[in-house]
Amino acid sequence: MALTHNSEKYDPKNPALKWFNDRLPLLSFGKEHFVDFPTPKNLNYWWTFGMILALCLGVQIVTGIILAMHFTPHVDLAFNSVEHIRRDVNWGRIIQGTHAVGASMFFFAVYVHIFRGLFYGSYKAPREVLWMLGVIIFLLMMATAFMGYVLPWGQMSFWAATVITNIFAAIPLVGEPILQWLRGGFAVDNATLNRFFSLHYLLPFVIAAVVMLHIWALHIPGNGNPTGVEPKDSHDTVPFTPYATIKDLFAVSVFLIPFAWFVFFAPDILGHPDNYIMANSQVTPPHIVPEWYFLPFYAILRAIDFNILFIDSKLGGVIFFAGSILILFFLPWLDVSKVRSGSFRPMFRIFFWVFVLDFLLLMYLGAQPAEGIYVTLAKVATAYYFLHFLVILPVVSRIETPKPLPTSISEAVLAKPA
Repeated sequence: MALTHNSEKYDPKNPALKWFNDRLPLLSFGKEHFVDFPTPKNLNYWWTFGMILALCLGVQIVTGIILAMHFTPHVDLAFNSVEHIRRDVNWGRIIQGTHAVGASMFFFAVYVHIFRGLFYGSYKAPREVLWMLGVIIFLLMMATAFMGYVLPWGQMSFWAATVITNIFAAIPLVGEPILQWLRGGFAVDNATLNRFFSLHYLLPFVIAAVVMLHIWALHIPGNGNPTGVEPKDSHDTVPFTPYATIKDLFAVSVFLIPFAWFVFFAPDILGHPDNYIMANSQVTPPHIVPEWYFLPFYAILRAIDFNILFIDSKLGGVIFFAGSILILFFLPWLDVSKVRSGSFRPMFRIFFWVFVLDFLLLMYLGAQPAEGIYVTLAKVATAYYFLHFLVILPVVSRIETPKPLPTSISEAVLAKPA
């Protein structure tokens, strides 16, 4: 984006700051990208979830580092070390609760962020790379969260690790070697726990690095906006600070209220009761349920319980499970409409909300037993999930007649309601 509000080079008045900035221009970089950066003046509160996600990542890294100082990655000691953190470590109950609740709040914010991007066409040119980096972050988050869920070594942790790692065995030729490498043996055991602990500690820093690329990719074309119309001149934008930062800080403050409520009053309510029982490989829980943020994809995995041509049901489940996320990479080329924002696409808007309901239905079904009507509904919801991306979006984007777009952001902001 070529629009700037203050393009003059930053020249610190303080001699020490000037000396430092001349040799390593971090201050100039910060002023350009976090103060003067031109931001569309019509951004709504759905755009504040980027800052909320940055906060969540920071919270998870800081609390995770502290927890790692007290956690013991051994099958005989892991469960008790978590209890030790909660009961004996100074502020341990708050730190552990913040980390556990923070994972759920992180995924809640990322789902809002993704669905905002889907509605407002944030994946469309020239922001395709920005979108794909976001999908990579989502995949890394899922891997990190899954490995973190295993660490407490409760019943649900152990059996979730057993069930989910088993899906790699369905991959032809390389599946079994990958499974053994991931587990460190032929079954989920101490080597598995050590591997997951190491990767769970490492991946958040990888996520932080990809987030930096994500922000960099954002600052090349600039922010999208609710109208989907690119800024025409400086009248369409405002400096990022203070206008966007104050709005972000207000949204963060509101977000922290339910976050704090869960941490202080109900830190365990989002977890499964069986995970407060030490892992036992000889006792299988009656119903294995992952964390709520994995439920839609878990429902898709279980829905494929039939052979598809020469593909058996187990491999088919893995393909649909992986495809449900990987399909997001191709979204910029599946939706070919020239109009970005769903606000001006009446037909798209209907199907978008049907898709949201379908996703919530999958989330519900993922928590139910794989039997009876639940399996049938999961098959229907899974079919619609893929039809939305592979059929509905391409067709709607070609046959739909969008509403007229405003000529500029300023016109849309200043327009009087009908």
